Amino acid sequence: MKNGLLIILLSIFGSVQAQNFKAYQFYDKKGKEIKTDKLIKELAEYDVIFFGELHNNSIVHWLQLKITESLYEKKNGQIILGAEMFERDNQPQLTQYLNGKIDAENLKDSVRLWNNYTTDYKPLVDFAKNKKLNFIATNIPRRYASQTAKEGLESLNTLSEKDKSYIAELPIKVTLDTPGYPEMKAMMGDHAEGTKVMNFISAQATKDATMAESILRNIRPGKTFIHYNGNYHSKEYGGIYWYIKQRNPDLKMAVISVFESDAPELSTPKKDYIPTEFNLVIPSDMTKTF
Repeated sequence: MKNGLLIILLSIFGSVQAQNFKAYQFYDKKGKEIKTDKLIKELAEYDVIFFGELHNNSIVHWLQLKITESLYEKKNGQIILGAEMFERDNQPQLTQYLNGKIDAENLKDSVRLWNNYTTDYKPLVDFAKNKKLNFIATNIPRRYASQTAKEGLESLNTLSEKDKSYIAELPIKVTLDTPGYPEMKAMMGDHAEGTKVMNFISAQATKDATMAESILRNIRPGKTFIHYNGNYHSKEYGGIYWYIKQRNPDLKMAVISVFESDAPELSTPKKDYIPTEFNLVIPSDMTKTF
Protein backbone atom coordinates (compact mmCIF):
# COMPACT_ATOMS: atom_id res chain seq x y z
CA MET A 1 0.00 0.00 0.00
CA LYS A 2 2.79 2.36 0.96
CA ASN A 3 4.70 1.49 -2.18
CA GLY A 4 1.60 2.15 -4.28
CA LEU A 5 1.05 5.55 -2.68
CA LEU A 6 4.71 6.40 -3.21
CA ILE A 7 4.46 5.51 -6.88
CA ILE A 8 1.37 7.73 -7.27
CA LEU A 9 3.08 10.65 -5.52
CA LEU A 10 6.21 10.27 -7.60
CA SER A 11 4.10 10.11 -10.73
CA ILE A 12 2.30 13.34 -9.83
CA PHE A 13 5.50 15.10 -8.79
CA GLY A 14 7.30 13.90 -11.89
CA SER A 15 4.58 15.22 -14.18
CA VAL A 16 4.78 18.63 -12.51
CA GLN A 17 8.55 18.65 -12.83
CA ALA A 18 8.35 17.67 -16.49
CA GLN A 19 5.92 20.45 -17.43
CA ASN A 20 7.28 22.84 -20.03
CA PHE A 21 7.04 26.55 -19.42
CA LYS A 22 7.07 28.41 -22.72
CA ALA A 23 8.03 32.08 -22.83
CA TYR A 24 6.94 32.67 -26.43
CA GLN A 25 5.74 31.06 -29.62
CA PHE A 26 5.72 32.42 -33.19
CA TYR A 27 3.00 31.51 -35.68
CA ASP A 28 2.62 32.23 -39.38
CA LYS A 29 -0.52 33.77 -40.85
CA LYS A 30 -2.15 30.35 -41.26
CA GLY A 31 -1.71 29.53 -37.58
CA LYS A 32 1.20 27.15 -38.01
CA GLU A 33 4.08 27.27 -35.53
CA ILE A 34 7.20 28.73 -37.08
CA LYS A 35 10.73 28.31 -35.73
CA THR A 36 12.97 31.33 -35.39
CA ASP A 37 15.46 30.20 -38.04
CA LYS A 38 12.68 29.98 -40.63
CA LEU A 39 11.23 33.25 -39.34
CA ILE A 40 14.55 35.03 -39.91
CA LYS A 41 14.89 33.54 -43.38
CA GLU A 42 11.43 34.77 -44.39
CA LEU A 43 11.78 38.19 -42.75
CA ALA A 44 14.95 38.83 -44.75
CA GLU A 45 12.84 38.95 -47.93
CA TYR A 46 10.83 42.00 -46.84
CA ASP A 47 11.48 45.69 -47.44
CA VAL A 48 9.87 46.80 -44.18
CA ILE A 49 9.19 44.87 -40.98
CA PHE A 50 6.94 46.22 -38.24
CA PHE A 51 7.77 44.57 -34.93
CA GLY A 52 4.77 45.27 -32.72
CA GLU A 53 5.36 45.26 -29.00
CA LEU A 54 3.71 45.52 -25.63
CA HIS A 55 5.84 48.30 -24.18
CA ASN A 56 6.16 46.69 -20.75
CA ASN A 57 7.03 43.14 -21.79
CA SER A 58 10.69 42.13 -21.45
CA ILE A 59 10.30 38.95 -23.54
CA VAL A 60 9.18 41.00 -26.54
CA HIS A 61 12.08 43.44 -26.13
CA TRP A 62 14.56 40.57 -25.87
CA LEU A 63 13.15 39.01 -29.03
CA GLN A 64 13.39 42.34 -30.86
CA LEU A 65 17.09 42.43 -30.11
CA LYS A 66 17.77 38.77 -30.96
CA ILE A 67 15.83 38.90 -34.24
CA THR A 68 17.55 42.16 -35.19
CA GLU A 69 20.94 40.58 -34.53
CA SER A 70 19.99 37.53 -36.60
CA LEU A 71 18.67 39.62 -39.48
CA TYR A 72 21.89 41.63 -39.47
CA GLU A 73 23.82 38.40 -40.00
CA LYS A 74 21.36 37.01 -42.54
CA LYS A 75 21.41 40.18 -44.65
CA ASN A 76 25.14 40.90 -44.26
CA GLY A 77 24.45 44.11 -42.38
CA GLN A 78 21.93 45.46 -44.89
CA ILE A 79 19.35 46.64 -42.38
CA ILE A 80 18.07 50.00 -41.10
CA LEU A 81 16.48 50.46 -37.70
CA GLY A 82 13.79 52.89 -36.62
CA ALA A 83 11.43 53.32 -33.71
CA GLU A 84 8.31 55.01 -32.43
CA MET A 85 10.17 55.75 -29.21
CA PHE A 86 12.29 58.49 -30.79
CA GLU A 87 10.84 61.75 -32.14
CA ARG A 88 11.96 63.39 -35.36
CA ASP A 89 13.36 66.54 -33.81
CA ASN A 90 15.71 64.40 -31.67
CA GLN A 91 17.35 62.79 -34.73
CA PRO A 92 20.48 65.02 -34.60
CA GLN A 93 21.29 64.00 -31.03
CA LEU A 94 20.55 60.34 -31.73
CA THR A 95 22.84 60.43 -34.77
CA GLN A 96 25.57 62.12 -32.74
CA TYR A 97 25.37 59.29 -30.21
CA LEU A 98 25.49 56.64 -32.93
CA ASN A 99 28.59 58.34 -34.37
CA GLY A 100 30.32 58.58 -31.00
CA LYS A 101 30.10 62.39 -30.85
CA ILE A 102 28.20 62.37 -27.52
CA ASP A 103 28.02 59.78 -24.76
CA ALA A 104 25.04 58.05 -23.15
CA GLU A 105 24.71 60.70 -20.46
CA ASN A 106 24.60 63.51 -23.03
CA LEU A 107 21.97 61.61 -24.99
CA LYS A 108 19.88 61.18 -21.86
CA ASP A 109 20.08 64.90 -21.13
CA SER A 110 19.25 66.05 -24.66
CA VAL A 111 16.60 63.60 -25.90
CA ARG A 112 13.09 62.83 -24.65
CA LEU A 113 13.77 59.19 -23.77
CA TRP A 114 11.07 56.83 -22.59
CA ASN A 115 11.29 55.73 -18.95
CA ASN A 116 12.16 52.17 -19.97
CA TYR A 117 14.81 53.26 -22.48
CA THR A 118 17.79 51.88 -20.55
CA THR A 119 16.42 48.35 -20.21
CA ASP A 120 14.35 48.01 -23.38
CA TYR A 121 15.63 50.27 -26.18
CA LYS A 122 19.23 51.11 -25.36
CA PRO A 123 20.36 47.57 -26.34
CA LEU A 124 18.92 48.15 -29.84
CA VAL A 125 20.46 51.61 -30.14
CA ASP A 126 23.83 50.33 -28.95
CA PHE A 127 23.66 47.47 -31.43
CA ALA A 128 23.13 50.03 -34.20
CA LYS A 129 26.03 52.08 -32.84
CA ASN A 130 28.39 49.10 -32.67
CA LYS A 131 27.48 47.94 -36.18
CA LYS A 132 27.42 51.48 -37.64
CA LEU A 133 23.77 51.21 -38.67
CA ASN A 134 21.30 54.01 -39.22
CA PHE A 135 18.69 54.33 -36.48
CA ILE A 136 15.81 56.59 -37.47
CA ALA A 137 13.75 58.67 -35.05
CA THR A 138 10.41 58.24 -36.81
CA ASN A 139 7.73 59.69 -34.55
CA ILE A 140 6.08 63.10 -34.40
CA PRO A 141 7.20 65.28 -31.46
CA ARG A 142 4.63 64.53 -28.78
CA ARG A 143 3.74 68.19 -28.29
CA TYR A 144 2.20 68.33 -31.77
CA ALA A 145 0.20 65.13 -31.26
CA SER A 146 -1.04 66.59 -27.98
CA GLN A 147 -1.93 69.84 -29.73
CA THR A 148 -3.93 67.90 -32.31
CA ALA A 149 -5.85 66.04 -29.60
CA LYS A 150 -6.78 69.32 -27.94
CA GLU A 151 -7.23 71.71 -30.86
CA GLY A 152 -7.73 69.55 -33.93
CA LEU A 153 -5.69 68.70 -37.00
CA GLU A 154 -6.18 72.13 -38.57
CA SER A 155 -4.23 73.76 -35.74
CA LEU A 156 -1.02 72.30 -37.19
CA ASN A 157 -1.36 74.64 -40.18
CA THR A 158 -0.32 77.55 -37.96
CA LEU A 159 3.08 76.04 -37.15
CA SER A 160 6.31 77.36 -38.63
CA GLU A 161 7.86 75.56 -41.60
CA LYS A 162 10.58 74.19 -39.32
CA ASP A 163 8.03 72.75 -36.93
CA LYS A 164 6.06 71.27 -39.83
CA SER A 165 9.21 69.48 -41.00
CA TYR A 166 8.88 67.20 -37.97
CA ILE A 167 5.38 66.15 -39.03
CA ALA A 168 4.08 64.21 -42.04
CA GLU A 169 3.19 66.46 -44.95
CA LEU A 170 -0.06 68.28 -44.31
CA PRO A 171 -2.94 67.77 -44.76
CA ILE A 172 -2.92 64.31 -43.15
CA LYS A 173 -5.76 62.08 -44.28
CA VAL A 174 -7.82 60.83 -41.35
CA THR A 175 -10.46 58.20 -42.00
CA LEU A 176 -12.30 55.54 -40.05
CA ASP A 177 -11.47 53.19 -42.93
CA THR A 178 -8.07 52.79 -41.27
CA PRO A 179 -8.00 49.52 -39.27
CA GLY A 180 -7.92 50.22 -35.56
CA TYR A 181 -9.44 53.70 -35.70
CA PRO A 182 -13.07 52.53 -35.39
CA GLU A 183 -11.93 50.62 -32.29
CA MET A 184 -10.54 53.86 -30.86
CA LYS A 185 -13.86 55.57 -31.57
CA ALA A 186 -15.71 52.80 -29.75
CA MET A 187 -13.37 53.12 -26.77
CA MET A 188 -14.33 56.77 -26.44
CA GLY A 189 -17.94 55.71 -25.85
CA ASP A 190 -21.27 56.70 -27.35
CA HIS A 191 -21.54 59.83 -25.22
CA ALA A 192 -18.25 61.42 -26.29
CA GLU A 193 -18.53 64.53 -28.43
CA GLY A 194 -17.90 64.00 -32.14
CA THR A 195 -15.21 66.68 -32.37
CA LYS A 196 -13.39 65.34 -29.33
CA VAL A 197 -13.44 61.82 -30.75
CA MET A 198 -12.07 62.88 -34.13
CA ASN A 199 -9.37 65.04 -32.53
CA PHE A 200 -8.25 62.03 -30.50
CA ILE A 201 -8.19 59.82 -33.60
CA SER A 202 -6.45 62.58 -35.58
CA ALA A 203 -3.71 62.73 -32.95
CA GLN A 204 -3.13 59.01 -33.47
CA ALA A 205 -3.12 59.58 -37.22
CA THR A 206 -0.41 62.26 -36.95
CA LYS A 207 1.81 59.69 -35.26
CA ASP A 208 1.07 56.91 -37.75
CA ALA A 209 1.40 59.14 -40.82
CA THR A 210 4.63 60.71 -39.56
CA MET A 211 6.21 57.34 -38.80
CA ALA A 212 5.12 56.09 -42.23
CA GLU A 213 6.68 59.10 -43.95
CA SER A 214 9.89 58.71 -41.92
CA ILE A 215 10.22 55.11 -43.04
CA LEU A 216 9.54 55.97 -46.68
CA ARG A 217 12.18 58.71 -46.59
CA ASN A 218 14.83 56.37 -45.24
CA ILE A 219 14.30 53.00 -46.92
CA ARG A 220 17.03 51.99 -49.35
CA PRO A 221 17.02 49.36 -52.13
CA GLY A 222 18.28 45.99 -50.93
CA LYS A 223 17.98 46.91 -47.26
CA THR A 224 15.34 45.84 -44.76
CA PHE A 225 13.91 48.55 -42.52
CA ILE A 226 13.00 47.16 -39.08
CA HIS A 227 10.58 49.38 -37.20
CA TYR A 228 9.79 48.94 -33.50
CA ASN A 229 6.40 50.24 -32.46
CA GLY A 230 3.54 49.60 -30.10
CA ASN A 231 1.39 46.74 -31.34
CA TYR A 232 -1.54 49.10 -31.91
CA HIS A 233 0.38 51.08 -34.55
CA SER A 234 0.53 48.15 -36.97
CA LYS A 235 -1.91 45.45 -35.90
CA GLU A 236 -4.49 44.29 -38.43
CA TYR A 237 -2.49 46.20 -41.10
CA GLY A 238 -3.64 49.53 -39.74
CA GLY A 239 -1.74 52.54 -38.50
CA ILE A 240 1.72 52.98 -39.99
CA TYR A 241 1.27 50.07 -42.40
CA TRP A 242 -1.94 51.60 -43.79
CA TYR A 243 -0.33 55.01 -44.39
CA ILE A 244 2.67 53.51 -46.17
CA LYS A 245 0.37 51.39 -48.34
CA GLN A 246 -1.45 54.53 -49.51
CA ARG A 247 1.79 56.01 -50.82
CA ASN A 248 3.75 52.96 -51.94
CA PRO A 249 1.59 49.86 -52.43
CA ASP A 250 4.46 47.95 -54.04
CA LEU A 251 6.63 47.75 -50.94
CA LYS A 252 6.86 44.27 -49.46
CA MET A 253 5.96 44.69 -45.80
CA ALA A 254 5.54 42.26 -42.92
CA VAL A 255 3.87 42.79 -39.57
CA ILE A 256 4.84 40.93 -36.42
CA SER A 257 1.81 41.21 -34.14
CA VAL A 258 1.88 40.26 -30.47
CA PHE A 259 -0.85 38.53 -28.47
CA GLU A 260 -1.16 37.29 -24.91
CA SER A 261 -2.43 33.81 -24.06
CA ASP A 262 -3.51 32.03 -20.87
CA ALA A 263 -2.79 28.62 -22.38
CA PRO A 264 0.45 26.96 -21.15
CA GLU A 265 1.21 25.80 -24.70
CA LEU A 266 0.72 29.41 -25.93
CA SER A 267 -1.78 28.50 -28.59
CA THR A 268 -3.28 31.31 -30.63
CA PRO A 269 -6.07 33.15 -28.79
CA LYS A 270 -9.66 32.19 -29.58
CA LYS A 271 -10.92 35.77 -29.19
CA ASP A 272 -9.85 39.00 -30.89
CA TYR A 273 -7.19 37.23 -32.95
CA ILE A 274 -6.60 38.75 -36.37
CA PRO A 275 -3.26 37.38 -37.61
CA THR A 276 -0.68 39.17 -39.73
CA GLU A 277 2.33 37.63 -41.54
CA PHE A 278 3.91 36.63 -38.23
CA ASN A 279 2.31 36.43 -34.81
CA LEU A 280 4.03 36.30 -31.46
CA VAL A 281 2.12 34.74 -28.58
CA ILE A 282 3.40 35.34 -25.03
CA PRO A 283 2.13 34.35 -21.57
CA SER A 284 -0.52 36.72 -20.23
CA ASP A 285 0.86 36.28 -16.69
CA MET A 286 4.37 37.40 -17.65
CA THR A 287 5.59 39.96 -15.12
CA LYS A 288 5.17 43.49 -16.44
CA THR A 289 8.18 45.80 -16.25
CA PHE A 290 6.10 48.87 -15.44
